[in-house]
Amino acid sequence: MTRGRGALGVLAAGAAVGAATAAWGSLVERRRFGIRWETVPVLPPGSRDVTVLHLSDIHMAPWQADKQQWLRDLSLVEPDFIVNTGDNLGHPTANAAVEYALEPFRGVPGAFAYGSNDFFGPSPRNPLKYFSGPSRMHGAAKPVELDIDRQTAFFESLGWLDVNDQAHAIEVRGSRLELFGTSDAHRDWDRLDLLPTNVDEMRGDVPWSEDEDGPAPVAIGITHAPYRRVLDAFVTQGADVIFAGHTHGGQVQVPGVGALVTNCDLPRRYASGLHKWEHRNHWSWLEVSAGLGTSIYAPVRFACRPEAVVVTLTARTS
Repeated sequence: MTRGRGALGVLAAGAAVGAATAAWGSLVERRRFGIRWETVPVLPPGSRDVTVLHLSDIHMAPWQADKQQWLRDLSLVEPDFIVNTGDNLGHPTANAAVEYALEPFRGVPGAFAYGSNDFFGPSPRNPLKYFSGPSRMHGAAKPVELDIDRQTAFFESLGWLDVNDQAHAIEVRGSRLELFGTSDAHRDWDRLDLLPTNVDEMRGDVPWSEDEDGPAPVAIGITHAPYRRVLDAFVTQGADVIFAGHTHGGQVQVPGVGALVTNCDLPRRYASGLHKWEHRNHWSWLEVSAGLGTSIYAPVRFACRPEAVVVTLTARTS
């Protein structure tokens, strides 16, 4: 009898721990927004610092007032440039909420690359399928189309550049930035075949083409999903730093182990944070954001706080 009661006690304790963990992840941690601070030495010697605010995977729903206000308060960081790596929308009627949250950044230059959740609304899925490999739409119910045209018009009105399979050049605080990106590789929308031409044409028509005495440009690759083929292509094009999102940092991490999945072919150790990505004896800094949101159908995070990332681009020592 005593042994039976002991076993029941262990089961009860385990159930209580599981319930507490689920409650923490779904009710508390997913709303514990924080800032991760990074420094990346890629600017020419003597350059002034450039503060980059990296936003990703907001997955906004209209009722998420706390997230909207927290995003607005990020304007206090006073960024010089904003990188948005997609999946801004998390509900078919979320455009107005995204616009309210990001309006304080009007006039701050930036660039954006989309994820599929900027085009299509979320749908219920079995979260265990994420452990079997990258998620796909194949076989799922027809998704709800989102108002991507409205979002693009809003981002461009803020002064942000569209780098979805495009390339642009811009000067920020005296630094010359080459920006190139792709559409969402998670849906095989990335046009890597266009990337070399896009970069060559951009470099042949930069605003500083007649000033040969200025500083060397810094190349920045921007994409939503950090598939290895995209990262390798960016390194080949000379990217000094790459920004990406999509992974949610694994969304659920195991303390001491880290992320269990990345929802792409990126190794788990790169699920979030600042790393070096190597390809054919060349390398680039790789900044992967754990993102700010989750699907409304999987509203949980554990050991993986939602984040915005402030990256200070600073001068190299040599």
